[in-house]
Amino acid sequence: MVRLTADLIWKSPHFFNAIKERELDLRGNKIAVIENLGATEDQFDTIDLTDNEIVKLENFPFLSRLGTLLLNNNRVTRINNNIGEFLPNLHSLVLTNNRLVNLVEIDPLASLPKLKLLTLLDNNVTKKPNYRLYVIHKLKSLRVLDFKKVKQKERLEAEKLFASKEAEDAAKKIVAQIPVEVPIVEEVSKEEPAPKAVAPTPEQILAIKAAIVNSQTLEEVARLEKALKSGQLPADLKIPDNNNEGSISGADTQDDKKATDGQNESNAMSEDDEPVSNSNEHTPMEQV
Repeated sequence: MVRLTADLIWKSPHFFNAIKERELDLRGNKIAVIENLGATEDQFDTIDLTDNEIVKLENFPFLSRLGTLLLNNNRVTRINNNIGEFLPNLHSLVLTNNRLVNLVEIDPLASLPKLKLLTLLDNNVTKKPNYRLYVIHKLKSLRVLDFKKVKQKERLEAEKLFASKEAEDAAKKIVAQIPVEVPIVEEVSKEEPAPKAVAPTPEQILAIKAAIVNSQTLEEVARLEKALKSGQLPADLKIPDNNNEGSISGADTQDDKKATDGQNESNAMSEDDEPVSNSNEHTPMEQV
């Protein structure tokens, strides 16, 4: 927090702005209290107090030259009831992004006889019902509110709505509709741990290879080759059961046995035929 001293005022930048007004730049100094502005000797048309920490709009000396006061991004919650006595020619007041909440906090601005431009954007008071009409009703000389021109239709509507003191008091009692920020709690998803990959069995590898051979499209071949490399079986791949494998192997064994028996029988028959063929042959007679 920095005090607004005369030394700070003298050392701060001052220049002619875009509209040829003499401006004092006191932006971003973390000033919390307005004080010692008499050191300006009423030589400035505009004073810029943007980006500070000012809470109360008070302690102004008599500054008849001051026409524009910039107080964006502060913490203003209160305005001096007699501010108009010290700033009689103030015509532009910017209070964007402050902490004004209730309509009654706007009432002191009615003491500024020449106020034509007022900005209260990003204050909670703007969320009040009939906020705009109330401000137009209180500040008779206002031409622009929140960067929108005040229309004659709005003046008539405001005059009609707040014709009685009771209606004005009732509007002040309405609590501002301030949205409550609900903290977002991130839900931690309880994901089940992924099952560990199990290496495929030799039968499964053979089944994948057989499926690759029988594939009819390149996409199917690529999918099966990827499954073979990763060791993860496709869901639609059918692996024969061990029981079926046993029955098949058993059938193959019986077929092999039958084939072997048949071969042995043929061999036996051939052996039986040999003596018969030999017996039919004529042996040479022995000579006497």
